[in-house]
Amino acid sequence: MPLQNRVTPFGHIIAHPARGLFMGNRGRLHDDRQTLASQGWRSRLWITCLTSFKDRRRPLMRPGHYTELFFLDEATALAAGHRPCAECRRADYRAFRDAITTALALPAPPRAADLDRLLHAARIDPATRQRRTWRADLSTLPPGTMVVRDGQPDTAWLLGPTGPCPWSPDGYGPAQGFTGAVTVLTPEPTVAALRQGYRPVLHPTAMTSYVGLAATRPRNPTPSRHFRIRKPQTGSSTPP
Repeated sequence: MPLQNRVTPFGHIIAHPARGLFMGNRGRLHDDRQTLASQGWRSRLWITCLTSFKDRRRPLMRPGHYTELFFLDEATALAAGHRPCAECRRADYRAFRDAITTALALPAPPRAADLDRLLHAARIDPATRQRRTWRADLSTLPPGTMVVRDGQPDTAWLLGPTGPCPWSPDGYGPAQGFTGAVTVLTPEPTVAALRQGYRPVLHPTAMTSYVGLAATRPRNPTPSRHFRIRKPQTGSSTPP
């Protein structure tokens, strides 16, 4: 049976056999039986890592160690509230940090701990310890954002290269056209970074054919401008 270590755009951790492009963690969430003891977090350090880095190998869900989590792609991880790791994804971490610095007009690039505090305040309501979401008009959101349509509370949509694409653990479905107000899953500072030009890595299924309304289809989709596409690796993962 697959371990319960796949993260959805809602931040939920589920068991699913499909592979993801990235690994990450929020601290130790499992018990000695490799069972999740918490759907929450043990640290404000919510990071997204490479699945292969410096030939490191580690068994999953070891007793006393952090819980290895996996994501379909970076847009999924960003929506769930994670940021790039400053060690194995140093260049992406700096690009993300600098985009937030510019977008929020911060006086200087924040230290990693300060960036984590900023993101944690945006993703978690301290009173309820539940995920924060917010409302916006679809037309105001940058590519790479994850949203929920009114009336479809269980489906996350990626604003992808060819239009809004429905998310699943296996990949994205065909893009569809819709407009109007939506609930935004991606934390506001992260959306600001996307708007400033941070380019998330997407699963290749995001490049699906467009089947929606012509009025809302991008006239000249240019994925390389807003995104990076990466194919899943084959074989065993080697998380850092």
